[in-house]
Order: sequence, then structure tokens, then C-alpha cells
Amino acid sequence: MYAPILMPGTLFDEIAAGGGSPAAVAFLLHGERTRRLLLLRELLDLLDSDPGILGPLDASSVWPALEAAAARAPERVDALLLTPQVGSWLAHTLRRLHGTATGPPLWADAGQLAAVAATAAVHAGTDAGLLLPARGRGVSLPALGVVLLPRPDGDDFHAVHTFVSDGTLTLRTGSGPDTVVRPLTEPESAHWLPVHRLDTGPGRRTVQLDDLDPYRDLDEPIAPHRLSPEELGAWKELFRDAVDILGRGGTGPGGLRPEEVSRIVPWHAEDADAQLPVPAEGLSASTGDAFASMVIARPRDGLSLAETLVHEFQHSKLGALLHLFPLLDDDRSERHYAPWRADPRHLPGLLHGAYAFAGVTGFWRERIGDDAADPDGRAPFLFAMRRLQTRMVLRTLATHARLTEPGLRLVTRLSGTVDGWLREPLEPATVARARAAAVSHRVEWRLRNLRCGEDDRDALLKALRTGTAPSPSGEPLIVPDPGRAYWHDDRARLYQLSASTAGGATTADELLVAGDPEAARAAYGEQLGGASPLDRHALSGWLLAHTALYPGDRRLLARPERLAALLDASPFEHWTRTARWLAGS
Repeated sequence: MYAPILMPGTLFDEIAAGGGSPAAVAFLLHGERTRRLLLLRELLDLLDSDPGILGPLDASSVWPALEAAAARAPERVDALLLTPQVGSWLAHTLRRLHGTATGPPLWADAGQLAAVAATAAVHAGTDAGLLLPARGRGVSLPALGVVLLPRPDGDDFHAVHTFVSDGTLTLRTGSGPDTVVRPLTEPESAHWLPVHRLDTGPGRRTVQLDDLDPYRDLDEPIAPHRLSPEELGAWKELFRDAVDILGRGGTGPGGLRPEEVSRIVPWHAEDADAQLPVPAEGLSASTGDAFASMVIARPRDGLSLAETLVHEFQHSKLGALLHLFPLLDDDRSERHYAPWRADPRHLPGLLHGAYAFAGVTGFWRERIGDDAADPDGRAPFLFAMRRLQTRMVLRTLATHARLTEPGLRLVTRLSGTVDGWLREPLEPATVARARAAAVSHRVEWRLRNLRCGEDDRDALLKALRTGTAPSPSGEPLIVPDPGRAYWHDDRARLYQLSASTAGGATTADELLVAGDPEAARAAYGEQLGGASPLDRHALSGWLLAHTALYPGDRRLLARPERLAALLDASPFEHWTRTARWLAGS
């Protein structure tokens, strides 16, 4: 008997405020289970309508094997269906069948259902005879590992006869001896590669460190990339440190129970995309198809890993909530400022970012005074900066997004959390540096991503030539992508450091951060003189130094692209006069 899923308001509000008790997270998992079953039902219907999709595999044996396992061990089979491996595979395969994704031969993607059934039989201790898809030597068992067959490796896809009995798999290729594996207990060997496990503490669930599953990336299947012993050791050490750090935190927004993370997928630098809008060395990502799973580039220390785990688990919580409630309606046009991105974002992405960085803000709040975790004392600055930036994005969502009733409730609750943090006292110098870093990033982002419209620019140039008042602002244009690659916010890094003296500063950025705007403006001017096109980082620095010298001109920081349109056509020696005219000073 089916019944609607009704989320108690108290649990919704816990998640909406940025946190989530074990009961609230468990409810999200309940919703994810229902979604997985619905997707599985859709896949089975598609296979029933066209059994030929499974190619050389035997469709008739798959469902009985899965059904028998679920009847004997329903909790274990439920846990299997909730693994990130099954979630990512299921969503990818349905996209394949609907023509919106690509991959290996379709039968191999769809046939991974047989591997799910075989894995379920292993967990339940039931018997089954199945044909499983293999790629080269490897047969992938979701959330367990990869069986290596006695044959040459390669990228060819083929079917393998597999028999399951009492937790043991016997794989028969027809050439060479059978391969026999007990996946639940067998250690790594020449024919068996188990998924690595990370400890979260005595009696707690382990976290997978998955370098094997073909569906471990965000969508397209990828080949195994086994970690070296040195890499594995480094990940285990980092994770131990992260667990220790998180264990000293609270349970509100920014807190995380490490055992609620299901899987970490190591990301390798050689896979970097030159156009990444986030720093490659700190890359992390997640997908709503795989709750509590995250792709992470190996960070430099346990503190960075702990922050990333919080960040990505926030995405998982919001993704699960979005599976239960529509939160906003938007055309997904990319035009909004996100302080943690190099490129413009659409409103759904902005909602995800605001929710994730509310968690990051809370994480740094919890680290204030934790000298063991944060020996450099960065936490107060990062808390101060992220609370400002997150509140700015929440304001954008409140004023621009078409929020549903649950969406408005979430934005309101999350805004309440951040507003409370904004009232918490910090050292004035820290707050000032955080505000300066936030303003600096926004100004440079606008200069890199926005341009004046042609009519707006022509009207400004005409007014400048005639000495009349500047024309009203028009809507800026989004820069058509020449390169939205990540740019390093060097000034924010300097603002993080303790305030330095002007006497020790040498670069333009150092002079600005040290509080010598006159010298900084001159240094930026040397970088900009005669440069075409104008260096956007140096131009943003020049403008920040100018407004420090002329505080009445700070209105220029709201629309710096208007000044850039004028400076492109103005001799450098006239820049100060042009800036003062545009500011109305």
C-alpha cells in the first residue's frame, strides 16, 4: 500500500536552517529510497517493453534474483539500492535510454542491473545464476569492488556467466579456470580489488574511498584508477585528521557526523579542465543522483578535507530536499554573481551555493579558537567573509528567484541563520579585512564577466566629452565566454594574513592590503599603462585604491564595468578625473 511522503515541519526547518539532526537526515534518506525505487521501476518498465536492450544478457533471470535477495534480507538490499554506485548508475542509464547521455554499449550500461542483482544475492546469501557485463578483465560489483578475470585486459565489453551461492561468486569465462571470490570477507588479491574503506570511529559506519566503480564520476562512466599505496595512506591520514576536527565541532549548520558521508571519490589532477570555474587544487563536486557521495581532489591537510566534506554534504542534503519539494522556478540563465565562482550562475546553482556555503560559514565559526585544527588562525577571517558573501547571495535569491512556498521557507530560515551569525562580534580589524576581501572579489568578478551595453557606453562617452552628467545605468551584458577559467583571488589570500605594514609591501596588491592606497594606485597604474586589453585584476585594484583615496567615489564599486568602458577609451593620465566625474564627485 503506497502512502504519500509527509515531511514533518520541524525536520524541514532543521534542514532549511542549514543543519540537520540524525532524524532529519534519515528522513532525507527515506525520500531517496523512494526515488530510487521509482527510477528502478521506470528502468524495469523500459526493459520489459524492449528486452533487446540487454543484448547478450539474460533479462529473465535478473528480477527473480533481486526479488529473492530482497525477500530474505530487505535491509541489506535497501542499503545496496541507496549506495552512490547504484544511484549514479541508475540515473545515468535512464538518461541513456532517454537519449540524453552517452557511454559504452547500451547493453553494458543497462546490464549493470544484473551486477546489482548479483551483489544483492551476495549480501542476502541467496543463490542466483546471472550473466554480468564485464569490461576487459573487470567485473564491477556495486559498492563491493571489481573481480579481475584471467584474461588479457582491454576495453572490450562482454558477458560473463556468474553463479552466486552463500555469499560466494563463481565467474566462468569459458577459457581458463573459474574465478571464485567471497566479496564480503576476501582481502585484496590478484583477482579481487575491494573498495577501500575509511574509519569514522568505533562502532560507526565506514566511508568508501572509491577508485574502482565505473559510475563513480558525476555522469559518464570512467575506467578504474587504483590508488597507489602512498596515495591510499595519505587519504587515510587526511581522513583521520578530518574526523578528529569534525568531532570537536557542534551539531548545527557547519557540523557533520562523518559516518553520514557514504563515499569519497579521489579526483586526479591529470583530469583537469583548463576552463574550470573553481580552483583545480581544491576541486570538489557532487550530484543529486548519489546522496552523500563526493568527488574530491586530495587536499593539503585534514582541515581542508573537513571543510570540503561539510560543503559537499550540504549539497547532498539540498539535493535530497529538492527531490521532495520544488523550491524555485527559473529559466537557468547564467547571470548572477556567486562569490565562490569565477563565472555567472543561474538561480538554482545560486541556491545550491548559498546552502553549501552556509555550511562552510558555520564550519569556520566552529573552528574559531580551535588552535589544534587552525594553527594559523584563519577561522575568524573566513567566518567573517563567508557570512557576508552568503548573505549577499541569499538576498539575491529573495529578490530575484521565483520561490515556491517551501523555497521561501528555506531561504527565510537560512537567512535567519546567517543574520544571527552577522550579529556575532569579531575583532573590528578582522571584519574590515573580510569586508574588503568580499568587495574586492565582487569588483573583479564584475570586470571579468560583465560589460556595458553599446548604447550605455556610447551615452557615457558622449556625456564625458560634453561635460554633462553621466547617463543612467543600463543593464550590463554577460561576457560571452572567451575564458571562464578560474582566476586566483590573490588579494583575498593577502587579506587572510595578519595585517602587514606598508614598509614591507612591494607589489600593488600588498600595498593595497597593507593600507597604502596611494602607492598601490601608482603600482597598479604602472601595470595598466598602455596595456590593451586592460588587465582586469590590476584595474579592479586601481579602482579599489582610488575609492580608498576618495571614499565619496565608492559608488563606482557597484558598477565598475561602466568605468571600465570609459577607461578603455581614455588616456591613463585622465583616469582619476574620469572616475571622479562618473562618481558625481
